[in-house]
Amino acid sequence: MMSEFENKINYTFKNPKFLKQAMCHSSYTNEVNISRLESNERLEFLGDAVLELVTSEFLFQTYQNYPEGELTKLRASLVCEPALAFAARAIDIGRYLSLGKGEEATGGRLRDSITSDALEAVIGAIYLDSGIEAAREFVLRFILNDIESKQLFSDSKTNLQEIVQGTSRGAIVYTLVSEQGPDHNKVFTVQLNIGGKIAGEGTGRTKKAAEQLAAYQAICALRKE
Repeated sequence: MMSEFENKINYTFKNPKFLKQAMCHSSYTNEVNISRLESNERLEFLGDAVLELVTSEFLFQTYQNYPEGELTKLRASLVCEPALAFAARAIDIGRYLSLGKGEEATGGRLRDSITSDALEAVIGAIYLDSGIEAAREFVLRFILNDIESKQLFSDSKTNLQEIVQGTSRGAIVYTLVSEQGPDHNKVFTVQLNIGGKIAGEGTGRTKKAAEQLAAYQAICALRKE
């Protein structure tokens, strides 16, 4: 399983224990009665710092005419939880996590908070394994790719409204198409229509999260037209 993930990210760990820890959620350490320090929380802490540094440096060099406030806003949109979870889904990180049975049963492999944290832990693991250049390569390839689209993620619904407003595309309508799971752990799927045509679909732990993802997909599709 871990070698499959390494192939997916095009990086092979010199020390496999780093990757194993990056994929170990605290619910698993609690269940098998090992130290919480063996979970990915410490690696997440480190990866978060590495991600912020790499992202800040990249934006500083790339957007040389942006003032500090605009750089800060752009960085926040790229490293927010929904954007990181979106990047984590692209490499199917949830599939490789070690989770406790309770977390597994309640959809932890799809939960944004868990997958985004795991992604940061992988960054921390790569940094420890090979240093900043390898970590930077991972961040650039899987997180800072397609910046123009991803910077719209932080408030996709508002951004979509601004794009569609004043055009002849028609009204934006969000429709809840499915609602699964117990009350304390719902998963919502929302379909987005623009002018009566399906433009995107999103799934999330809240209706708002599902709508944001649906709007983001619609934005990406519109930008390709």
